[in-house]
Amino acid sequence: MIDMTYPGIVSALALLVYYYTLFKAGMARGRFNVPAPSHDGPEEYQRYVRAHLNTLEHLVLFLPGLWLFAFAVSPLWAAGLGIIWPVARLFYAHGYYQAADKRRWGLIASMPPIYIFVLGSLIGFIWKAVGA
Repeated sequence: MIDMTYPGIVSALALLVYYYTLFKAGMARGRFNVPAPSHDGPEEYQRYVRAHLNTLEHLVLFLPGLWLFAFAVSPLWAAGLGIIWPVARLFYAHGYYQAADKRRWGLIASMPPIYIFVLGSLIGFIWKAVGA
């Protein structure tokens, strides 16, 4: 059996980062006195919400991509490349909390693992399908 321990650890870390952005957006709602269900509020509040929602948008691609890559290519490579994502997303969120233009580094750094996972898993599964 293939050991999926490390992709599992990276997945749990990614989910914790997502929850962190959820928590920070919820705390910002209280700090800026934005009543539910509204998302209208000061720009600083909206940056917290956008950091959270954008992390969710990327998580939907990251997690399945990580696991597909782990099965199609290598669990160790999946975990090694995958650890970049939660770290970069923390930089993204903290940058965004400060100013919209400070999110760029974290955003750019978090995208390559997703591309590598999706394309790499497709290539890996095709490779297995043709018996190479």
